Amino acid sequence: MPLMPLKMTDGENGNGSDASILTKTHSKTQRPPLYKVLLLNDDFTPMEFVVHILERFFGMNHAQAFEIMLTVHKKGLAVVGVFSFEVAETKVAQVMDFARRHQHPLQCTMEKE
Repeated sequence: MPLMPLKMTDGENGNGSDASILTKTHSKTQRPPLYKVLLLNDDFTPMEFVVHILERFFGMNHAQAFEIMLTVHKKGLAVVGVFSFEVAETKVAQVMDFARRHQHPLQCTMEKE
């Protein structure tokens, strides 16, 4: 927001000349961008493993995790959460590491909302 000068009329500043006063503006802080974390379907990762991932890393109950797993299975991918960049990045890394340690090719990615 630009600074707006306020003009005084003669006599207001005591010497009869014109003077300008600058007012301070307050800039609003913007919220950081959010990122969607997505799980992608593959033909090898067991459905039960995907449900376990959703419960463990995304705090879903069994029914929620099962529904999201079915969405991934039927549609090829699903958004499993929306987070700040750092949290999304950490979730993706956790899921990918956990899947690799269990020898599953599950893919997890993130994209700007």
